[in-house]
Amino acid sequence: MANFLIIGGSSGIGKELVNQLAANQHQVYATYKQTEVTSSNSLINYHYLDVLEDTLTLDFLPEVIDGFVYCPGSINLKPFNRIKPALFIEDYQLQVVGAVKVLQAVLPKLKKSDKASVLLFSTIAVQAGFNFHSLVSASKGAIEGLTKALAAELAPTIRVNCIAPSLTDTPLASFLLNSDAKKEANAQKNPLKRIGQAADLANMADFLLSDKSSWITGQIFAVDGGMSTLK
Repeated sequence: MANFLIIGGSSGIGKELVNQLAANQHQVYATYKQTEVTSSNSLINYHYLDVLEDTLTLDFLPEVIDGFVYCPGSINLKPFNRIKPALFIEDYQLQVVGAVKVLQAVLPKLKKSDKASVLLFSTIAVQAGFNFHSLVSASKGAIEGLTKALAAELAPTIRVNCIAPSLTDTPLASFLLNSDAKKEANAQKNPLKRIGQAADLANMADFLLSDKSSWITGQIFAVDGGMSTLK
């Protein structure tokens, strides 16, 4: 049994990962922000956390953390000339600074593990380049750079990797998939002719947190049905 901290574990990919880890008999500490979440599973402990607050309360965690996953994000698609600079800062605070704050707070607990793994999330838009994605690509590009730097700095005791999804059917992306027509149109754009599901990403996350990936660090994995590389 290992101890995992999942920030943003109340919906979408995060929630799916929480359930997968618990099904494998791991102890999971997950956080929510907007809507209170509880679980009848004794292996799942939900706690409120706002990563934008100056002071983070993480006293619910055990002394040793074996895996840390940061799931919070935003998808704000606008033409570049309509995005105020302040919005870039706001997005960066959530997607990058939030991850940094929590990771710095739990780093001593990760260092007490003999198999610690850190997992962050990006988007294939960083490397592929899509219209109207400048906001999310700027923040997630920073996440990819952070992944590489931390993997080098924290080796050999802590592994750090990143998953870059394509469009996935989660509450975060619901405005892009809020009709059968939109879902079908996006599925047809994908080489595998379907949009991603939360389980597709959680399966990869589960692998990268496990001992099965013990020789993998500093990597950005596109989990996207081939969207980023196949034409």
